[in-house]
Amino acid sequence: MSDSFERACATADVPDEGVVPVEVGGVEVAVVKSEGQFFAVRDECSHAQIQLSEGDVGECEIECWLHGSRFDLRTGEPTSLPAYDPVPIYPVRVDGDDLLVDVKNPINQASL
Repeated sequence: MSDSFERACATADVPDEGVVPVEVGGVEVAVVKSEGQFFAVRDECSHAQIQLSEGDVGECEIECWLHGSRFDLRTGEPTSLPAYDPVPIYPVRVDGDDLLVDVKNPINQASL
């Protein structure tokens, strides 16, 4: 299998407990830093098709600002209603000062 990681942004672009919206390989991605770790999640709530990058981040979760659905950044699984479908989570790799994301090989099987 070939290396499918593409540059998403610089590590310095993502604040602690924060999120940055980016496009990687034609996919809208929310790059998140929570509890000292980087995550990449499809930038769309599975409940209301709202950008998750506009929501709050904390304790390895991201919250949709519209209805309050929360998603685990490690698994994509919803941790609160009204969402009940997971969101795609993508592998992230740090390469020097850059964050690389692989949108071709999601960690989970979620689809929007």
